[in-house]
Amino acid sequence: MHVSSLGFRTDLALLTASGSIVEDRGTHLVVRTPANPSFFWGNFLLLARPPFPGGEREVVAAFRTEFPQADHVSIGIDSADLAPECRAAFEAAGMTVDVASVLTAEHLTPPREVEAEVRPLVSDEDWEGRARLSHALYGGMDDDTFMEFARGRNVQEKALVAAARGTRFGAFVDGEVVATAAVFRTEEGVARFQSVETHPDHRRRGLAAATVHAAGAHAREQLGARTLVIVADADGDAIRVYRSLGFAETEQQLMMEKRSGAWAHMEDR
Repeated sequence: MHVSSLGFRTDLALLTASGSIVEDRGTHLVVRTPANPSFFWGNFLLLARPPFPGGEREVVAAFRTEFPQADHVSIGIDSADLAPECRAAFEAAGMTVDVASVLTAEHLTPPREVEAEVRPLVSDEDWEGRARLSHALYGGMDDDTFMEFARGRNVQEKALVAAARGTRFGAFVDGEVVATAAVFRTEEGVARFQSVETHPDHRRRGLAAATVHAAGAHAREQLGARTLVIVADADGDAIRVYRSLGFAETEQQLMMEKRSGAWAHMEDR
């Protein structure tokens, strides 16, 4: 299956580089991350196109067949053109439909100075701090379950760092990671940002912009990137930060998910 979406193409490049498995079924891809089965967007189906009318529940059932132990359902479509009736059918099947913006830039505008040390994550404690930061952004679920997921995600990213594909930067205040952004090379001349996060107590201080800018400079200077790619909610605060740095919308990325089990009560903060 040919993937045309820049968002999903860069997602898949990083997943396979860090140990995920992609199975091509012709009409769709099955993406598995055995080392981190609770990673929603490491264990998902990617459809080449929306299903025919009435096929939405079959798609959800197909996910359940492929991932019988999963506490989630994650389905992407390699086209953001989802008819209203198809969207309504997926929502009736219990899915939350999200259309994100894929933004690109060649150069980033320097942000304002910040009162923090901005540098790559290096030590095990740095990476554990990143896991704690991620945990601070979500509530309503078991701490051990979330930290197992967050540490598993760290393991995947550290594999990319070890392969010299990029790195994760953090903004440190009093020795603690309070904001972070990663960037990794996906193909010649292209680098993709991953998981830009800022602690709720440290927002609106320019820290997200500082970490994204530092990661972008690394991508251009060390990874040979000419195109920088980042994905954001179309109506969230983050997209305004990215636009201020020089990113502009290129396309949309269609993702749908349903949470259950330990993840059903997870809330964004």
